[in-house]
Amino acid sequence: MAAEISDRVRAIAEARGLPESEVFERALERGLEDLWDDLVLAQYLDGDLDREDAIDRVGRTKVERAEREREIVEEDVDWGLNA
Repeated sequence: MAAEISDRVRAIAEARGLPESEVFERALERGLEDLWDDLVLAQYLDGDLDREDAIDRVGRTKVERAEREREIVEEDVDWGLNA
């Protein structure tokens, strides 16, 4: 796994003309952003964070998408229970 990651970092660095350290930094930033979004949206959907705070933290688009996804899952569950 570590070798595969190193190979990917090296390939990205070469393709983009960046130092490998910058590739790692960008990957960490992206990963943390995704983890942050997941945390905020989970807190919102669990009722631990209000909608406006969630929007302030991750943006209206992500909150609305999470709401639509929840509605779809709820509809699927309802259909499955009543089919």
